[in-house]
Parts: sequence; C-alpha cells; structure tokens
Amino acid sequence: MHVDFNIDSTWCLQQLHQDGLITQRDLDLVRTTPRRTEQQSWHALQWIAHFKLCNLEHKSTLNLNDLCLWLAKKSGLALYTLDPLKLDIAALTQIMSQEFALKNHILAVEIQQDQVWIATTQPFNQQWIPQLAMSLKPKNISVVLLDPETMQRYQSEFYSINQATYAAKKQYDRHQFAEPAIIQVESELDEQHIVQLVDWLLQFAFEQRASDIHLEPRQIQGQVRFRIDGLLHCVHRMPMTTFNAVVARLKILAQLNVAERRRPQDGRLAMQTSHKEQRELRISTLPTAFGEKMVLRIFDPMLLLRDLSQLGFSANLLATWQQLIQARNGMILVTGPTGSGKTTTLYSTLKQCATEQFNVCSIEDPIEMLEPSFNQMQINPKIDLGFAEAIRALMRQDPDIIMVGEIRDQRTAQMAIQAALTGHLVFSTLHTQDAVSSLIRLQDLGIQPFLIAATLLGILAQRLVRRLCPYCKQLALVDAIKWQHLVADYHYVQPEQLYRARGCPHCRETGFVGRIALYEFLPITTALKQQIIQGNQHLHIREAVYKAGILPLRIAAAEQILQGETSLDEVFTVLPWG
Repeated sequence: MHVDFNIDSTWCLQQLHQDGLITQRDLDLVRTTPRRTEQQSWHALQWIAHFKLCNLEHKSTLNLNDLCLWLAKKSGLALYTLDPLKLDIAALTQIMSQEFALKNHILAVEIQQDQVWIATTQPFNQQWIPQLAMSLKPKNISVVLLDPETMQRYQSEFYSINQATYAAKKQYDRHQFAEPAIIQVESELDEQHIVQLVDWLLQFAFEQRASDIHLEPRQIQGQVRFRIDGLLHCVHRMPMTTFNAVVARLKILAQLNVAERRRPQDGRLAMQTSHKEQRELRISTLPTAFGEKMVLRIFDPMLLLRDLSQLGFSANLLATWQQLIQARNGMILVTGPTGSGKTTTLYSTLKQCATEQFNVCSIEDPIEMLEPSFNQMQINPKIDLGFAEAIRALMRQDPDIIMVGEIRDQRTAQMAIQAALTGHLVFSTLHTQDAVSSLIRLQDLGIQPFLIAATLLGILAQRLVRRLCPYCKQLALVDAIKWQHLVADYHYVQPEQLYRARGCPHCRETGFVGRIALYEFLPITTALKQQIIQGNQHLHIREAVYKAGILPLRIAAAEQILQGETSLDEVFTVLPWG
C-alpha cells in the first residue's frame, strides 16, 4: 500500500466496510452526518467512534481503542501506549519543532540509545521520515501508531510546558531575585509562564493519582517527583531559576513567607481538579544544600465520605469496630508507619461519630484535611501549644470525643489517658510495628500498666500494600520459604500457585494498580487486661494474644494473597520479616 496519503473518514469507512466491521447503513450514517464546529478538527477515527457503531466482528460497540487497533493492523504499525510518567519532555521536544509535528501529525514519544520512537496518527503518510532522519543521525527512527486523542493532547501539552519552562528561565535569569522586595516578587510570580507551569504540575498530579508532589532542588536542575501507590516517579526537570520561581509561586498560593528560605515552613492550599473536584494540599518547605525543597501532600476530601467497608474492613472487623466506637469513654489506638492510612481511618471514623448529639474535637499537627463536621485544632510549638497543652485546654470545652493526632511523648500520653479516664472517648495514633507493640510503647512512655488496662479499649494496626493489576497478574509457583514464614504457627495449606505481578500498559508495567489495606485488630479483653496489669513481658502478652485467636497482620496479608489481591513479594516489602 502506498505511503503518501492522509487517511480521512471516507477512506476509513470504506475500509471498515470492506473488512466486515460495519454495515452499509452505518457507513451512510457517518458519511452523511455533518460535523459541528468543535468537531471539525477531530481525527477520522474520533469521528467514527463518536457514533458508537456496532462492531460486527466482536458484537460490541466500536470504540476508539478498537478503531486504533484496527488501523494498527491495517498499517502494520504497533499501537503505542504512552506513559506520562516516563516522558522526558525537554528531550522529546528537542527532536522536532512544534510546527513540524503539527504539520505531519507526529510526536516524539521515546528516546533510546540508538533509536527514536516517533508516533503518528497518519500511518500511510511517511514523507517526513527522510528529513527527520537526517537530523537524528546516527539514531534510527521507529514509527508507531498513537491514538488521536492522546496525540492532540500531548502535541499541545509537551510544547506549551517546555516553552513555559524556558521562557520563565529567560525571564528569571534577568532578575535573579536573591534579595528582592516582596511586592516585586509577588508581581513577577504572577507571570503567565509560571502560573501555567504550576497549574500543569498540580493537574498532572491529580490526574495520575499522586499522593505527594516532591519539588527537589539539585545543583543544575530541579526535579519534580510524584509518589503514586507508595513509589516515587520522576516526572519533570527544569532549570533552577524556573524551579525557584515555581516554589515561590506555590508559597504565595499557600500564604507562606516568600522571602524566608532559611527556616522550614508549613501551609495549606485548596485546589480543584479539571473535573471540578476539590483537593486539599498540605505544603512543607525545607532548606537544603541546593535550595528550598517543597513537598505537597494531596488529600481527597471525598475519602471522608467513604464507608469504613470501602476502606477494606471485613464484615467481622466492621461490626466489631462499629460496636467499639459506641463507647462513651476509653481510648482507641490506630497504629502503623507514616503513609499507612491511619489518617483516613480516623477521619472516616470521626465523620461517622460527628452527629448533632456529640461534640467531636481533634488536635493535629498539622491539620490534614479540613472537615466542617467536627472541631479541628492545630498545635503551635512556637507559642508552647503542644499536644499536652491542647488536650488540657480542650478538656474545658465539654468534648465527647477527642482525636489526638499522635502520642509522641510522656506528657501527651498522660493527658490522653487522663482524658479517657474522665469520661471522654479518645482516638489517637502510635508509630509501632503491630498492635501488641503499642502496649509496650505506652509503658516505655511511662504509663502505668493499670492505667493502660483501665482505659484502652482496642488497637487497630494497619498497612497499605499495592493491589495486583487485574489485567496482567499471572499465576506462578509459590516460594515455599516465604509462604511458610508468612503463615508460621497458623494452619494454612500452601497453595501450588499464587498470583504475581507481571506488568502491562494498564499498570505502566509495574504490575500494580492502587493499594489495599491490611488490618490487625486487638480488643483489650479481660484476660489481656490481667496480663497487662501483671506487667508480663512482651512475649507472654503476644502468646496470650495468639491463644485468644487474634490474627496478626501477616495472616490478613495471607488472606489477600489467596484472594489474588496482592502478591507474596509485595507483602514482604511492607511487613517485617521478624
């Protein structure tokens, strides 16, 4: 077939009809329907997909992906899946000008040591290859097909972001505002290029389900990394002058002191996604060797509307937890490392408790998410308002339920225990490996065993593990040593095969999409209270817990592995071997 023409809707319809994918009636429908103004720029495949015709071959709706697969087969090109997290925008936009890309319906999507991957939406027009090949020598060109919606988006986005980055660099190279007047800085930072760059970074993070954005200064360039499903991905690099301007712009939006770069600062920011959904961002700055580092923690307020069962609570755990939080006094602990979902669990629980009949208050450092259904207070060490002082002040506010963000020291632990003893229901968190370790941690903080037994109602330990991608997970032989270590002392028959991660375009070749929670709940029973009061050693308490049938985190993990939700290797990256 000749490679010197651009496909249009007429050609596509004729070929689809000849290949037996659409009827003559469908062909006539599409051909005779006029396009609206906004549809004039659509690719032929987008226009045909708009009609949602019946795919005669598979008896399903003929969508854009089906049409792209058909065109890829027709042209002999591979259909390329573009991963936004693996793109080096600065390098890709140097391959060709935007004008050349738009004119020839192409885009550079990947650069390797000896070749460059060029995506196209016009597979039968390759007249551009000789000219581009000359400029890319000695690298070879590999041509692939890209779906037209992705092409249109990134042809615009790649070049506009790159232009904004380097236009800002030129502007700020002239100013070098090491000691500027604040008014001058604020006016300069409202420039179009920086506004565009900041907005793109935030919207890109929302779209990619990032939980954190890391803006990190380096000696020559600043880099931007997103944390997605617990792992960091580098998504963009920019000159340091542009990087400093982006950080300053974010500080202004968060109402931080732009001129102060020597001390850490904390702030918050509310933004909307492209779909008009609200997002809360907690901002933290830190001075480093090469400049000011910034981390933005992203919170989705919609998480607070989720039922506890949607957070991964089993039916039995949910029933037990619901009964426990009905108590009018005592203390409930949620434990786990940073990023294990403790805040989400506590907020969802407090949201449920915050009815008109109860005064619910929280003491946090800092306030993670703003929630109007209960009273939130942030500690301020600069004015000697720590957790202990905040609890003391809050006790005079007639609270029913108190949430203490974290028990860090003896004074906070003592005040939390005192609040639980005086008729309040107290929720708090500890950083411990499991539920039993929390009992030892409280004793290490100087709390008498009889007070722990008198106030503690239950401890929930939790972890987050990545969920296997449903599109590509595959069965594999079980690592017997790991399995036996995981279920040691519990009667679980070793399966012959378990699912493991493989990798596909749906999961960006990681093998995982999203995360699920693992829970270990330890109710403080009468028998366990006796163990605590007697001051028994850690091993004796753990043995009593085992005899009581309390299942540890590793057994919760084993259940999820058997259900095909996560993998054995993933569990051992999260749970300790010991």
